[in-house]
Amino acid sequence: MVLVPGWVFVPIYIKAGAMVRSNRGTVGGFFLAGRDVSWWPMGASLFASNIGSNHFVGLAGTGAASGIAIAAVEWNALLMVLVLGWVFVPIYIKAGVMTMPEYLRKRFGGKRLQIYLSVLSLFMMVAIQISSSIFSGAIFIQLALGLNLYLAIFILLAITAVYTVAGGLASVIYTDTIQAFIMLVGSLILMGFAFAEVGGYESFTEKYMNAIPSVVEGDNLTISPKCYTPQPDSFHIFRDPITGDIPWPGLIFGMTILAIWYWCADQVIVQRCLCGKDMSHVKAACILCGYLKLLPMFLMVMPGMISRILYTDKVACVVPSECVKQCGTEVGCTNYAYPTLVLELMPNGLRGLMLSVMLASLMSSLTSIFNSASTLFTMDLYTKMRKKASERELLIAGRLFSIVLIVISILWVPLVQSSQNGQLFHYIASFSSYIGPPIGAVFMLAIFFKRVNEQGAFWGLMAGLVMGLIRMITEFAYGTGSCLAPSNCPTIICGVHYMYFAVIVFFVTVLIVLGISFLTKPIPDVHLYRLCWSLWNSTEKRIDLDAEEESHEEVGSALEEDDSEQSRGCLKRVCSLFCGLQNTGPKLTKEEEEALREKFTDTSEKPFWRNVVNINAILLLAVTVFVHAYFA
Repeated sequence: MVLVPGWVFVPIYIKAGAMVRSNRGTVGGFFLAGRDVSWWPMGASLFASNIGSNHFVGLAGTGAASGIAIAAVEWNALLMVLVLGWVFVPIYIKAGVMTMPEYLRKRFGGKRLQIYLSVLSLFMMVAIQISSSIFSGAIFIQLALGLNLYLAIFILLAITAVYTVAGGLASVIYTDTIQAFIMLVGSLILMGFAFAEVGGYESFTEKYMNAIPSVVEGDNLTISPKCYTPQPDSFHIFRDPITGDIPWPGLIFGMTILAIWYWCADQVIVQRCLCGKDMSHVKAACILCGYLKLLPMFLMVMPGMISRILYTDKVACVVPSECVKQCGTEVGCTNYAYPTLVLELMPNGLRGLMLSVMLASLMSSLTSIFNSASTLFTMDLYTKMRKKASERELLIAGRLFSIVLIVISILWVPLVQSSQNGQLFHYIASFSSYIGPPIGAVFMLAIFFKRVNEQGAFWGLMAGLVMGLIRMITEFAYGTGSCLAPSNCPTIICGVHYMYFAVIVFFVTVLIVLGISFLTKPIPDVHLYRLCWSLWNSTEKRIDLDAEEESHEEVGSALEEDDSEQSRGCLKRVCSLFCGLQNTGPKLTKEEEEALREKFTDTSEKPFWRNVVNINAILLLAVTVFVHAYFA
């Protein structure tokens, strides 16, 4: 049992303070932090929201199994965060939206795209982000504290849910900043211990290629040496396009397509950029996040490979009965590479630090996801069911929905555990490849091609979804197989690598969207001002396609005053204070509300700072080219 020092709970104390200070009593305050966040906490929050316990466990596990190539998946972000900050976010801010489905409604009109994307996004949050974070965090907590797996899950989620429900985006972002710092410090210390133990970088590269488990026979199986011998290309990120586990064309094109969806159209990521003080702060935050995304190769992937060197029989086990003895699962123990390194290598006094790292990474990801999920549910689904819901009701509904997500996500955890030969990161990437490309295609076309209309976007999404579901359901039914027992999934469906499948689905979606759009009536420009790239800086008044419907997009308006503090009981007042539902001041005048709306749609920049961020973006691109060339 690891003794957890008091400073493990510092993120929770920070969270409590942020909850009290942040404006949580309005929709704009709770979901967009009042558009008053500086670049450095925003950039740290982008990084912390993306890097969770599933990265520590998943990246290290895949690194232990196959080498450094998985880190190049992370490096896709170095380019895509710049596309996010320079191309997509200005459109979203000009459109005056809080959620990605809301953008589709403004851009195309109608409700079916908005509702479809809201439901699908919530499903993907459960199936990919929340469940994988829960599973990976619980692995570490289970080993470190000796708790039952589901007891560890329950305790962590209870803590996370309390301060997510109570907080709002501002408190999530400022807590993410502290937790990102804890993650970096703790993982840097562990990396230093790991390389010192293995004898430096050159010794590391030599020893990894010889990290073969001692038990390679048993269970009446004939095991091929390729199942337990490190791959010859373990230290190359560009691998054979046919036989490679991460083929280089799939890495360059397939993962970039997924990155368009994740970094430019995913609610969790985009919501952080919508809360920046101005566009220069948003761009600087994207650059900071890009530099931080260089680190997973050295903080997670390589330590995972070192774990295979030091604890070969456990991390690289291949005989199912041996794996059950080592970690309790037949499909392999690579997911235990990072937790094992922490518990076996770190001195007693530093294990608590690494426990706090995992707690921080887990909770920062979950709080971000829960906040964004509640935003999606509240603004895009609940307002359709309750058209006249008060702002107080919307805030309460968003908080309660986070609790519902917890229950659903726990039920999904067993599927995560058994998929993709036990490699968590391949599970995340493959699942994303089946569902994400059509969304990325539609958002890209919506912004760059004003000729695209609602019919084309909807049927393109439907076609892409059907293709993805056929692959996903078939793969779940037959299993993904392993080196010892290949899957019986039909080759015509599962024979294409998931990265190539993402490319196919993306281009099929693009062709259908463009084809149907050109065969149907275009959307007049009067409905598209500031919603697509060619018209993004227009000053003409836009007539929304659904102008007759009253929107619940008010930002920053005070809570209704009909439920005064005096009329409520003591318990109700305490609950309102905890959730930030107390009245925050007098109701704004029409002039003040208009000024606030202008603030929420302003994309102006000071020339000096615009030049500064542009120069730094060019430097980040140069760094991106260098690291890819060096490790190619």
